Amino acid sequence: MTSPVTSPEPQRPSEPAAAALFDALTVEHATVYGYGIVSARSTPEDNYLVAKAITAHRDHREALLSMLERRGVEAPLVAPGYQLPMQVDDAADAANLALRMENDAAVAWRAVVEQTDNSDERTYAVSALTQSAVDAAHWRQVLKIWPVTSAFPGGAE
Repeated sequence: MTSPVTSPEPQRPSEPAAAALFDALTVEHATVYGYGIVSARSTPEDNYLVAKAITAHRDHREALLSMLERRGVEAPLVAPGYQLPMQVDDAADAANLALRMENDAAVAWRAVVEQTDNSDERTYAVSALTQSAVDAAHWRQVLKIWPVTSAFPGGAE
């Protein structure tokens, strides 16, 4: 996962559901940033995947901000910069970064599904988890990685 360069973060909540939402927002902040890098290195043929994904992750970020606000939890801030987990020099590196970010997002959303007892949050998290799994499958196709799907996205199974 990309990680913030500096971190003037609010305190992570101790309650499991709120913590999962907090963590998911942290991942979404980093993913939106990372897709800017992916966009710069992707091929023109793959840029539609980038545009679709970054829009989805921005929407997820906004939804998470609302969920945390409803819970009275101070949201984590966007960092001024992020350290990428890998060097991104070409289109293959960009696709690998996108795949890694989608997998990280799936892990975060699965945690929300597992931790929340709020049906609206769970419904949203299932949808976001599914979207990350579909986007990861598209990036695996770009990278010619087979199989393109996993049985349980966001898990170690």
